[in-house]
Amino acid sequence: MKASRVAGLLLAGASVLVALAAPVLAPFSPTHMMLTHVLVPPLSHGPEGMLWLGTDGLGRDVLSRLMYGAQTSLGVGLVAVGLAVGVGVAVGVAAALGGRRADATLMRLTDIMLCFPTIFLILAVIALLTPSLLNVMIIIGLTSWMGVARLVRAEVLAVKGRAWMQAAQLAGVGGVRLAWRHVLPNVLPPIITSASLGLAAAILTEAGLSYLGLGVQPPTPSWGAMLTEGKAVMEAAWWLITFPGLAIVATVLGFTLLRED
Repeated sequence: MKASRVAGLLLAGASVLVALAAPVLAPFSPTHMMLTHVLVPPLSHGPEGMLWLGTDGLGRDVLSRLMYGAQTSLGVGLVAVGLAVGVGVAVGVAAALGGRRADATLMRLTDIMLCFPTIFLILAVIALLTPSLLNVMIIIGLTSWMGVARLVRAEVLAVKGRAWMQAAQLAGVGGVRLAWRHVLPNVLPPIITSASLGLAAAILTEAGLSYLGLGVQPPTPSWGAMLTEGKAVMEAAWWLITFPGLAIVATVLGFTLLRED
């Protein structure tokens, strides 16, 4: 295994582990406020224990919010990518196996969706809805399936002409059974590879939306929202933007390196 992929596995694995173990490892609740210890720097002693990464403008422990923020970012990424992969696989398989008319219709729909810059499409939809964790997951998923659809269509067309595929069709296998038992197992590796990069993109999108105040709403911790909160006091409290920024970079880099050839 390449060193880059090992590094990606370590970074991505660490992010997932932190997210899963946040209720156990986090020193405080993400909403717990220590009003006598506002903007305390890292490695300081607080009234209830060590403040390893300091506190924010409301006296909340940055380390605890960073850990719970991993749950938010990875949760949004996984749900959004799962939705995008589900829609993309369905569209790609239907286009490749459904005949010329279905292929032309579905691919033109995909092209139309690709004409719109994803971030502007997301912002336009969010403007019509109430910003929330669920809405962010659904919107990111429904605006990022096009690449998966094109990939799956190309892979299915590549295996469509093989002898075992033609034999299955001659044996009367068709429709959903043909796609499920004979097509998808052979196109699964590139789908997984694409999903890894899609997860990194979804995490970045969620962080960007939260930074703009259009994503996850307070008091739910989010790495993007933490950057927004720290922006106003970045000169006096550098740790409020440094640690969330490093968390985003490390997680996105980890999932990106996982797909390195």
